[in-house]
Amino acid sequence: MDRNAFGRLCFFLENVGGLVRTRNVPISEQVAIFFTFLAHHKKNRVMKFDFKRSGQTISKHFNVVLEAVLRIHNLLLVDPQPIDENCTDFQWKWFNGCLGALDGTYIEVRSPLNVKARYRNRKGEVSVNVLAVCDRSMNYSFVLSGWEGSAADSRVLRDAVTRPNGLRVPTGNYYLCDCGYTNGPGFLAPYRGVRYHLDEFSTGTTAPRDYRELFNIRHAKTRNIIERSFALLKYRWAILRSNSWYPIKTHNRIIMACCLLHNFIRTTMAYDPLEDEVPEYLVGGGEAQKAQPDPDYVDQVQTSQVWTNWRETMAMEMFNEWWGNR
Repeated sequence: MDRNAFGRLCFFLENVGGLVRTRNVPISEQVAIFFTFLAHHKKNRVMKFDFKRSGQTISKHFNVVLEAVLRIHNLLLVDPQPIDENCTDFQWKWFNGCLGALDGTYIEVRSPLNVKARYRNRKGEVSVNVLAVCDRSMNYSFVLSGWEGSAADSRVLRDAVTRPNGLRVPTGNYYLCDCGYTNGPGFLAPYRGVRYHLDEFSTGTTAPRDYRELFNIRHAKTRNIIERSFALLKYRWAILRSNSWYPIKTHNRIIMACCLLHNFIRTTMAYDPLEDEVPEYLVGGGEAQKAQPDPDYVDQVQTSQVWTNWRETMAMEMFNEWWGNR
């Protein structure tokens, strides 16, 4: 983050987030303490020597800034715009009405011994399953953190859609998702049982052989935006790459704050130097009280024959155009 972005963030936290300077610690130093925790994942006793402050002061201001960042979430979350018919981006132009991509990722946490089994994911790690939605610019528009690592991705998505103030997908629009989710209204998944991962495709004998494989490879290249956003998020914030010393509730709030600050950096800075460190394509994926139904939004996650037929038509159009240009 450059000086201009840092100064603007301090201004927002003070005037919108309610962050208040104390007699001895200015707002800029409070924010610097918070960023050092996130970016370098240092312990409290190390931080107090770096900033020449007591451990109590370091801990206090970390939590105060965390609260302030979460209070301005409405300013930092982006409003995704659907792909229109005039889109010239070859990767996105086939997915008219698409809002972006969604997927889940595991973030390691420390959990109490009596509930550790619930937080152990399929990889054997103790973690939470974080659902995130991003637009075509790798900015997050929705983040849901708190589900145990053992929870299935589809279960987390159903909760996100049905909870109050949850994920809202306007009727007629959709997000790209992998085979771990249901192909239905609002969520476009690839064909199951068909090659999908990018490293399985190339030229010659490994080129797409039919319309389903062509659809899958184009779907994978476009949906890869969420994989890149996860890689950039974890590369930027070291606290997300290993379990922290905070309780699960606090760690979930930290995850939210990291996503919000990720958006702020990408929308404020003209150039994000860390983006060059992330490969263009990454191989990934593969597998509350209910709100009142709103006819203008998708309010459930379920299969639909109409949606399946629409995907079939889209895949055939892609294949016919591709075959005609060979």
